Amino acid sequence: MSKTRTITALLLGDVIGQPGCRALFMGLPQLIKRLRADIVVVNGENAANGFGLTEELARQFFALGVHVITSGNHIWQQETIRPLLDKDQRILRPANYPSQVLGKGSTIVEVAGSKIGVLNLQGRHQMMPIDCPFQIGLSIVEKMRRQTPLILVDFHAELPQEKEALALYLDGKVSVVVGTHTHVQTADERILPQGTAYITDLGMSGPLDGVIGSDPLIAIERQMTQLPLRSEILDAPSYLQGVVCSIDPASGKTISIARINEQFGV
Repeated sequence: MSKTRTITALLLGDVIGQPGCRALFMGLPQLIKRLRADIVVVNGENAANGFGLTEELARQFFALGVHVITSGNHIWQQETIRPLLDKDQRILRPANYPSQVLGKGSTIVEVAGSKIGVLNLQGRHQMMPIDCPFQIGLSIVEKMRRQTPLILVDFHAELPQEKEALALYLDGKVSVVVGTHTHVQTADERILPQGTAYITDLGMSGPLDGVIGSDPLIAIERQMTQLPLRSEILDAPSYLQGVVCSIDPASGKTISIARINEQFGV
């Protein structure tokens, strides 16, 4: 009897403007082929010049092989994406925003013969005081588990302690919890005691020579003058950062997690 095939999930951090998009367009097809990724989840909330996502970019991401686009607090900033937030279940906004807000916070897709749930949540520390990600998240996870034990969570949050706490709260109930939002990849990827993979932040798909993707000269001047200068994306060679996870489709537990940090943009 042949061994059950594992599910390979590729999750990439926030795509930052045109440099991040170039890296994604150049590198994602190679990564999918090399890693044999079954499902690809990309955070796209900074793809449109650093703020939001456009309809055209979303369609291009899906054409590249992305299955689900997650997001965060900037997802509503481009008007063309707003109609799709209610129509296209592959584009998510954080689930713990009020129910009347455009969009959905979770979805279930079918790939490689398995149903896989994707849940998007947002933190509250140093961010908007929205609904509790712990309570909302667990409620959605319990509903998803009626259909599948394979659940991937993008937690768009500022503080490591909030991200770690949510991951341990959901340990054993979901397959993967990854943090996004800070644009700085952490080196703490691990499998938690009950089988959930975790990393505090995926990093970003964008230019690492900037300040979280932005022009360093402007970022330095802002710090020195304390003026509200508008950030501009640094046009420089970019990286794809994230993780690849191998998951047991029967139990939903993750077998391995490894960081991705590769230059593709020019």
